[in-house]
Amino acid sequence: MVQGAVMERATLLVNHVLSSEPAAMDRLRPHTGKTVQVEFSGWPVLLPRLPVLAFRITPAGLVEWLGEEPLESPALHLDVDASNPALALVQAFGGSRPQVRVTGSADFAADVDWLIDNLRWDVQDDLAKLVGEGPAEQVARLARGAAAGVREAVRRMGGLMARGTAPPGASGEPPRR
Repeated sequence: MVQGAVMERATLLVNHVLSSEPAAMDRLRPHTGKTVQVEFSGWPVLLPRLPVLAFRITPAGLVEWLGEEPLESPALHLDVDASNPALALVQAFGGSRPQVRVTGSADFAADVDWLIDNLRWDVQDDLAKLVGEGPAEQVARLARGAAAGVREAVRRMGGLMARGTAPPGASGEPPRR
């Protein structure tokens, strides 16, 4: 029940972002009625199972969540490698995509890929509608600084993970001086 409520809100957010960019909706309109299914393969068995996500493109060029049941034959099937959720999170914060295997309609896949590469949520613009331009700019500047700090920390952590070394203090031992 909680997952359904979360997915309904996530779908509203996706549609909000899509509707703020007419070119995005224009790319989806030709695919009206087509379905896309997203699955997460290799998910660790010790963690709660992630649902299969299914969506349909509406005549307005938006998405409609179809629930968590697998589709018989989606027009587009995205199989996301979720075998290492921690690494995927690090990569996402670093700005790279997880490995995704795509099957189905080539033109639909090309348009979805374009959306992923080009569509961004303008949080500052939405915040400005609520609190005004000045405060929204201050919050955005603070958020950009925090995000840059997180990206740098993730980049460094990724480098350490790639070399097989742990950051100082990660092994439980105090850092050497």
